[in-house]
Amino acid sequence: MACMKLGSKTDAFQRQGQAWFCTTGLPSDVVVEVGEMSFHLHKFPLLSRSGVMERLIAEASDEEEKCSICLPDIPGGAKTFELVAKFCYGVKLELTASNVVYLRCAAEHLEMTEEYGESNLIVQTETFLNQVVLRNWKDSLRALQTCDDIISYADELNITKRCIESLAMKASTDPNLFGWPMMEHGGPMQSPGGSVLWNGISTGAKPKNTSSDWWYEDASNLSLPLYKRLISVMESRGIRQEIIAGSLTFYAKRYLPGLYRRQGANDSNSSTCLAPVASGAPLSEEDQKILLEEIDRLLPIQKGLVPTKFLFGLLRTAMILRASPSCISNFEKRIGLQLDKATLEDLLMPNFSYSMETLYNVDCVQRILEHFLAMDQITGGASPCSADDGQIIGSPSLTPITMVAKLIDGYLAEVAPDVNLKLPKFQALAASVPDYARPLDDGLYRAIDIYLKSHPWLSESDREQLCRLMDCQKLSLEACTHAAQNERLPLRIVVQVLFFEQLQLRTSIAGCFLVSDNLDGSRQLRSGFTGSTEGGWASAVRENQVLKVGMDNMRMRVSELEKECSNMRQEIEKLGRVKGSSTWGNVSKKFGFKLKSQMCSAQEDSVSNQKNGSGKIEKLKGKAQEKHKS
Repeated sequence: MACMKLGSKTDAFQRQGQAWFCTTGLPSDVVVEVGEMSFHLHKFPLLSRSGVMERLIAEASDEEEKCSICLPDIPGGAKTFELVAKFCYGVKLELTASNVVYLRCAAEHLEMTEEYGESNLIVQTETFLNQVVLRNWKDSLRALQTCDDIISYADELNITKRCIESLAMKASTDPNLFGWPMMEHGGPMQSPGGSVLWNGISTGAKPKNTSSDWWYEDASNLSLPLYKRLISVMESRGIRQEIIAGSLTFYAKRYLPGLYRRQGANDSNSSTCLAPVASGAPLSEEDQKILLEEIDRLLPIQKGLVPTKFLFGLLRTAMILRASPSCISNFEKRIGLQLDKATLEDLLMPNFSYSMETLYNVDCVQRILEHFLAMDQITGGASPCSADDGQIIGSPSLTPITMVAKLIDGYLAEVAPDVNLKLPKFQALAASVPDYARPLDDGLYRAIDIYLKSHPWLSESDREQLCRLMDCQKLSLEACTHAAQNERLPLRIVVQVLFFEQLQLRTSIAGCFLVSDNLDGSRQLRSGFTGSTEGGWASAVRENQVLKVGMDNMRMRVSELEKECSNMRQEIEKLGRVKGSSTWGNVSKKFGFKLKSQMCSAQEDSVSNQKNGSGKIEKLKGKAQEKHKS
């Protein structure tokens, strides 16, 4: 820390309890009361430097030579007046960044101008402040911290503003230019002890990090009012929003405990100090609430400025501290803008309401999802174009919304076991995700199945209404197999699953045959151009073998599904006889025999196509032999 020496005389001040005495050999003729301290001094050194002391001494003088003066409002109190008294006596003292603001304000308060002596205290402190303190980052920061105690005096003299302007200017410029040794040859020259060498001499300073976040930790030492003013000035100077957001993140992590559920001991962003240096004690809940709401006002509502996990931490803390509704809503909006970057753990926020209706705050997740969908609609992702075959053409926002759909399905599966979760609330959250956002409905089916298992008292109509949320055509073969054997699903849904599974399988077989025909045609065309009889024959044999294996596997799968369908039909018939219902009879008339005939025709088609394939190979072999003889 830089300093400037004043005075030349030896220290003649001695303290005895709550009193200071100047031992110059002459008896004291004035007593100055400052707070609980009394200073036994002499009139002439004081009135020769201060206009206020001159008037007070004149007013207090009477027939007696010794007078008493009271200074209750001097900036900095007794400690500062001690330095002022030493300056008046010409005693050696040091001006530093820690005391210059107090002395500057006290000198102004006591009218220690040039009129009452050359190189008076106002000039000395102002020179040191402008030429030394404000040119150095650390000294400017320390001087600004001292403004907290005498903020009204410092503001009146523009000291606070000058310190903040100095810090803001340095934060937006290369830090090596302000009070730190310069970097040379791409890196600092260091001594064996690790300190920086400046012209070959060890400065004792460690190399500084020159990234844009080098000032975060220092700025976090400021109190909230001063920190707010510093951030405002930095924004006015055009510092990038992501840098400002990074500083706010660092400040919040330092003073708001519990932002992260799991915070390792080696977390570089964590800090053991939870309170400002000036206070020396942890922040109260009310102070934390005030800080949280101020961070909300300072942090722009913009996508990607801060990590999503950090925003969830702020939101949880705001709910715990009962922050204002606008503060909570703004954090939800920020999360909604980047919901695709969230994890399932982030969404599992406990319900902090007094009612404790549900274990997790489902309403909050619903609002966050609505913010995301509103943003996605503005960016054009809510209505993607469709091709003729019904497939969705990719759009810039399709990938994020697909990730969000998967995230919401996972969240539904996690909250589904909660017996207090009402069906309308579960349905509302599941239905909020657009249909095009789910390429497959497997995740939604899993969530519905868990909900049905945890809520066995639901009526049949409620079960059917819940299952209508999923599209049976968008279930994978594995999910269809599970759903066909799921006793918790309504009968109507099971029949739909079986129908679409058979339809999907038939479509796959037809596509396989189409590919086989195309391969045969392309194979003959290639053999005609190349003229290589032996190579074309070997390639045809290999491709035919691969196709044969694929058709055999497909035939086995069809047989397995037919058996599963038969077993399912028998079980449902037994269930129908017990309930006295004729539901399955009607279903079998409409779907059962039709599905079986379709599958049988698929089997016959596969056998005929296999024979056709073998006939084509024999023809190709005969042509090759004739060409070889000729």
